[in-house]
Amino acid sequence: MENIATKVKITKASSSKLSSVDFSNLTFGKVYTDHMMVCDYKDGSWQTPEIVPYGPLEMYPSAKVFHYGQAVFEGMKAYKDDDDKVWLFRPEQNFERINKSSKRLAIPEFPKGHFFNGLEELLKLDSEWIQKGFGNSMYIRPFVIATEAGVSASPSTEYKFMILCSPAQSYYSGEVRVKISEDYSRAADGGVGYAKAAGNYGAQFFPTDIAKNEGYQQIIWTDANTHEYLEEAGTMNVFFRIGDKLVTAPTSDRILDGITRKSIIDLAEDANIDVEIRRITVSEIIEAVKAGELKEIFGSGTATVVTPILGFGYKGEKYELPTIEDSYSKSFKDRLLKIQYNQAEDKFGWRHEVK
Repeated sequence: MENIATKVKITKASSSKLSSVDFSNLTFGKVYTDHMMVCDYKDGSWQTPEIVPYGPLEMYPSAKVFHYGQAVFEGMKAYKDDDDKVWLFRPEQNFERINKSSKRLAIPEFPKGHFFNGLEELLKLDSEWIQKGFGNSMYIRPFVIATEAGVSASPSTEYKFMILCSPAQSYYSGEVRVKISEDYSRAADGGVGYAKAAGNYGAQFFPTDIAKNEGYQQIIWTDANTHEYLEEAGTMNVFFRIGDKLVTAPTSDRILDGITRKSIIDLAEDANIDVEIRRITVSEIIEAVKAGELKEIFGSGTATVVTPILGFGYKGEKYELPTIEDSYSKSFKDRLLKIQYNQAEDKFGWRHEVK
């Protein structure tokens, strides 16, 4: 990755919270490191990135993010290997995607030098927060919000780009069963489904709560037009193993172009697994499970990495999947983690060292 020099202003915290953190008992997204990155957009340009102590913001209640939802975000992770080196996984993909999301919401694109130099300086400053070991990581949340005060229905002229860091353990642990949605959809044609827009996720909470009340942990979303096609699982991309074939839905303006998703596709093809990227109907999956051909369903994402799905429900019927020793989900997760933690060859060039 090319080095683009950008000045970063750093103001260190007067003291650290590190010693008060129980790293063996973390709740995802509740604990934050000592510092955060902040960069403002005003007068038509992005200003100098700053690293400051983590703390609250002061904003006007008329800030446009509160009224028109101009907000996008990313999810990334940093990993520490046994030699205390810190690694990012395919960070250019995250940078490109947050700007793609921003463009869809009329937010000015963020400069590459600001992003990478600000992020790396932040990670170096808070490197002691990154724990070694599989499952341990630093979850990184870049995001941008509209901050101009004013309730006119128009794009903001001022924005704030920030990066927060939160130590993390494995996410979505435990048994996961999903409900295939009959009524609700995550996104529609021509919409913002491909963007990591804040509103996409807020709109998922109500249908997901319904599924949880029925004993499921997540939802597999279906298309908005017919509710016949399977698209994503909760906040994850979703894969189906039918026989020894791996099937996943194509990306579109409804489906997020997941970085873990595309990495799994590359790993599968490298392992000579037959991969089909095509639309998948609910009826096909029901027929496959009844015939004993549906071997696995699993979700993929930055927070989850790979999450096996043990069963699903649809129209009042519940279906359980078989337990498989040589599962694709376990194989892909192990291979990804070993690359991410610098314990295996990175033949794809995905790993990026923070220096």
